[in-house]
Amino acid sequence: MSASSLLDRQSRRLLQIGVVFLLLTSFEGFAIPGFAAPQLGLSAHKLAGLQSVLLLALGLAWPRLRLGAEASRAAFWLLVYSSLAILAAYVLQYSAILWAAVMGYLVWRDAPTAPIVVGNAVIIGGGLYLLRSERRASGVRSRRRR
Repeated sequence: MSASSLLDRQSRRLLQIGVVFLLLTSFEGFAIPGFAAPQLGLSAHKLAGLQSVLLLALGLAWPRLRLGAEASRAAFWLLVYSSLAILAAYVLQYSAILWAAVMGYLVWRDAPTAPIVVGNAVIIGGGLYLLRSERRASGVRSRRRR
């Protein structure tokens, strides 16, 4: 495969991924007001929108870059991986404790001990309490404005 056809194919892929990100960001925007913590949803929404524009711009400029086949492959996959990894990490960071416990059990058959379960329950309970109190506070503020 020649370098120019590889760049053209990678350009189309970047444009496709950028369009998918843009569409998902658009649909996500409708759901943000219903979130328990809308600011968190808005942050993820802005990040996905920024990444979609970045992928679209790079998709348009990709064939004009003077990259060899190997450099093009490396740059393309690093760009795609970093875009997906940043969004996944941003969204999943709030459920990391649960995922760590599940993966620890599935991979190493390491069942959490009682102190770990109690500590996780305190951390998760505190987070849920904060979400609930923030939602109530925002509801009180919106009622006062009317």
